[in-house]
Amino acid sequence: MADTRRPLSPHLQIYKWQVQMVSSILHRATGIALAVGTLLVLWGLLALAAGESHFDQFKACIGSPVGIILLIGWSWSLFYHLCNGIRHLVQDTGAGYAIPKFVRSSWLSLIASIVLVVIVWAWVLSTGGAA
Repeated sequence: MADTRRPLSPHLQIYKWQVQMVSSILHRATGIALAVGTLLVLWGLLALAAGESHFDQFKACIGSPVGIILLIGWSWSLFYHLCNGIRHLVQDTGAGYAIPKFVRSSWLSLIASIVLVVIVWAWVLSTGGAA
């Protein structure tokens, strides 16, 4: 008879969280966030096509603090998904599969995405583009 006191398959309580696991989960989550965030872009385009009053309403919503947070989150999702996608393309060539390189590239894609978001949003806010 099998010992039924232990789990039948591995689960998250057994695994130690590592940057590789987090980068994989984040890549999938940012893909979903990009798909959902594209609805904001669609809303903006439809409001622009509908006329000035509709676009002013869109600008008021997206220029609110919640709207800015959504835009910053969407832009981080875009940059993280881009950086991690480039990392995956490099790995598709067969490079970077050694564990130290894999960990380094995972951290690099996370840090690069944050740096890119800070640069873009510093420029946007300094030019008054989000107002």
